[in-house]
Parts: sequence; structure tokens; C-alpha cells
Amino acid sequence: MSVKFIKASEVPSLIHDGDVLAVEGFIGTGVAEEIHEAVETFYNENQHPKDLTLMYAAGIGDGGDRGLNHYAKEGLLKRVIGGHWGLAPKLQPLVSENKIEAYNFPQGVISQMFRDIAAKKPFLISKVGLGTFVDPDIAGGRLNEATKEELVKKMIFNGEEYLAYSLLQPNVAIMKGTFADEHGNIAFDEEPLTLEATSLAMAVKNAGGIVIVQVKRRVLSGSLDPKLVKIPGLLVDYVVEVEDETKHMQTFGTQFNSDFIKSDVIKSEGATAVPLNERKIIARRSAFLIPEDAKIVNYGIGMPEVISAVLKEEGANDRFTTTIEPGSFGGIPVGGLDFGAAISPESIIDQSYMFDFYDGGGIDIAFLGLAECDQYGNINVSKFGPKIAGAGGFINITQNTKNVVFCGTFTAGGLKTEVKDGKLTILNEGKKSKFVNDVEQITFSGKTALNNEQNIYYVTERAVFKLVKDGVELIEIAPGIDLEKDILAHMSFKPVMKENIKLMDAAIFSEEKMKNLN
Repeated sequence: MSVKFIKASEVPSLIHDGDVLAVEGFIGTGVAEEIHEAVETFYNENQHPKDLTLMYAAGIGDGGDRGLNHYAKEGLLKRVIGGHWGLAPKLQPLVSENKIEAYNFPQGVISQMFRDIAAKKPFLISKVGLGTFVDPDIAGGRLNEATKEELVKKMIFNGEEYLAYSLLQPNVAIMKGTFADEHGNIAFDEEPLTLEATSLAMAVKNAGGIVIVQVKRRVLSGSLDPKLVKIPGLLVDYVVEVEDETKHMQTFGTQFNSDFIKSDVIKSEGATAVPLNERKIIARRSAFLIPEDAKIVNYGIGMPEVISAVLKEEGANDRFTTTIEPGSFGGIPVGGLDFGAAISPESIIDQSYMFDFYDGGGIDIAFLGLAECDQYGNINVSKFGPKIAGAGGFINITQNTKNVVFCGTFTAGGLKTEVKDGKLTILNEGKKSKFVNDVEQITFSGKTALNNEQNIYYVTERAVFKLVKDGVELIEIAPGIDLEKDILAHMSFKPVMKENIKLMDAAIFSEEKMKNLN
């Protein structure tokens, strides 16, 4: 047998200075936590390995100490290429202080990169990222002054613009599965997601690198269901049978829940009672924008999740199939540190294939957060001063979905509202306006969306806007809201306005169910 079974403490010595390390995971799903902790411990004691390049597709961490936060050591890293940064806040000072080179590329692009690296292609060609901070005409995905090398180029094919992403070759992969047999075959029986496990293992193995997989148990050869083996043993060099199962969780929020991996669960979602506040107003108005023929929906984290709750309340949720970008279709999506998993999913595919589906226009409508919007309809959700959230799957989803709704409160920081007698009143205005002349970083490009003929809306509790060729048009205001005092006074730019701006539907501001979403 070529595969070797080792302890997590032996892994760091297998990683050499200057290696290109690719890590698997989505928040806490698929994360080899015991191995990552061992790397941190070894580095603290030996100051090796040094100058690593770290590659990963999705956000990996808990916003505190786990996941990629273990790698936030000056000297340990030279360069990071990641899809989402917000869950590894310890990495961010290294970026703002120019102590590492740092890139943020779309999550779907990096996921697909591993597949193309396995096939030894020189570039990944995609339209995803055009017009955003990933575009080389803007920043090329570079996050600080220390990052000099251009890894994205613009190319023309058949008269159309594309981005060509350079494909760096990782030579070490750290991954996670459920069971390993004596030949190193890795089965994913208890994993809520498969992510890009097969592609990543192939990419590293085809380059002569080493593939290291953390598992829950070692089992006898012949005992695994071959359809559940996502990493064939021929692609695996080292297997770590975990010693502490608290470092081998299904997600960073759940040790084990069989409902994440079974589709035969009949589970009541319980009664839905969303209080009538600004969040419900936004969710209700957003729900009205769903086309009658829409079948496939994507919800972002935060405010968009309330839309799903409103649809349940209205009895309209069964009309749609929800997808989550790391690979699940159907079921009941869960949030927090469990995000990415679903209760009783109908199917689970590799993350790279899900983004193929998204990039090809597979979603009918997507609801995403509204953090910052400018006069051109651009949206920023990825960078605010030294705080780097990262794009995640936001660029893939918003650039390739026909109908996109950005939803959030009109201002942030202390906003308080009241709904009474069918009218909205601002009791305390938020300290920060979200509608600015120019966003700090373009995560969504209004210009690109217009070129793509997408339907783009911006929904807040007091006003609804639509992207038009002249900019952002104010199309509705809430009853009880004063146009000058409550809207225009809190915008850095004047929106496009036509005569007779409509009032938002009165049913949105009633305690009763709207009853017209079925």
C-alpha cells in the first residue's frame, strides 16, 4: 500500500518552505481542523514551514480561531489566494500591513480553477469578474500594495471580453473525509458537502505533490460504497485518523446531524411568525419581485434569509427550489456556522459544478445583501477600510442571474422604525448612509449588468430602486415616508426620478398575511 497513516502532528514536517498549499472547506464543513491546528503549533515552536502560498475557494473559519485563522502567522505565509476572507479575521492585519501578498477572486472561479489545474490548463477563461475589482482594469483582485503580480488578464474572443485567470500549481493539499479504507480510498458518508475534493486531489497528484486527508475512522478495504468515495486511494498519500473528534465536526456549528446527509427526513419547519419591522418590509417587497415562472432561487446570508421566512409564512415557499452555492439543492437551508448545509437536501453536487450551473444562468432569481450602493448601481459587500469580507460567491451569482434583488436597510448603525396604521415612521435614523457617490470596492458592476440586460433592484424599508441606463431610479417609496427628509437627504447622489413615484403596496405594512404570493 502506498498510502501512509499518520498522526496530525506529523503533517507539518511534510510541508516545506515555499510550498503552495491548497486547503478544502466551506466555513467549517470539510475542514481538517486537527491538521490545521497542528500546523500552527509546529510553526509556533519551530518557525517552519515558511513562505507558503495558501489557496482556497470558500471562506474557511468561524470568525475567531478555527480554520484558516491557524495560518495567520507572520512568516508562515507569503501569499494568499482566497475566495472569501471574512471568516478568518486574523489574516486581515497581515494584508492591511502589507506583510503578505493577497488576492481575492470569486469563489466559483477558484473552485473551478482546481479542476482546470488538474487538467494542466494554463488559464481559466471566464466572464465572471468583469467590471468588478477583480477586473485587471480596476485592481485585478489584488488587496494591498505588496501584491504586485498580475494573475488576471483581459482577453478578447469572438469580439467579447473575458478574464483569463492564471492557474498556480499547488503541491500540497489538506482535505477532510469521513472514512478511509486500507488503500486510502476516502468516502464522504457523513460529509454535508463534497466541495471540490476530487478536483483538488487530482490537481495536486497530477503535479507530483502530496495529498493529505483527515478522516474520522480507518476501515477495512471493500467496506466502502464506491459511489461515496470522492477521493480514490491512488490520489491519496497520507491519511490522518483524527484523535479528537471535536476537531472533526460536520460543520463548525454541529458535531453530527444525520438530517444534513439524508433526504428521507420529514421535518416540520414549525410555525413562521416574522415580526412586522423593517426587515419584514424589505423581505415582503423583495418577494413581490419573484417572476411567476421562477423555480430556482438563491438566498444570501442575513437579510435575504428573511425572504424565505416570509414565503413560508405566506404558504408560497413550496413553489421554489433553493440552492446553496457549495452544492446542495432543496431541503431546508440552515444558517450560522452550519451555513452551506441543509436539512434533508434533495441532492448534493460538487461546488465547481454548482458554479457551472450558476455561471450558465441556472438561477431564476437571487436575493443578496445591500451594504453599499453608488450612483452607477455598483454594490460593495467585500471591503470596508481594513475589514476584508471578500467576494465569496457574490460575483458569480449576481453577474449571471437574470433577476437580482439587493436588499437591506436604507441606513445602518442605530436605525429604528415603527409600522403603525399602514405607515412607516423613522424613529431614529441610522448613522451611516448606504447610498454613496462611489463604492469603496466594486463587488457588483452596474455597467456590466446593463450590458448583460439583467433586471436589478435595490429594496429597502422605505424606498425601492431599479437599475436603468441613466443610473439608479427611485421607483417606489413607503407610505408615511417623506421623499426629501427621509430619502434624498440621506443619499450622496440624486437618483433618477420620474413623476408620480408609486407607493409601496399597502399589504406590505399590514399585520395580516399578504395572501397574494401563492
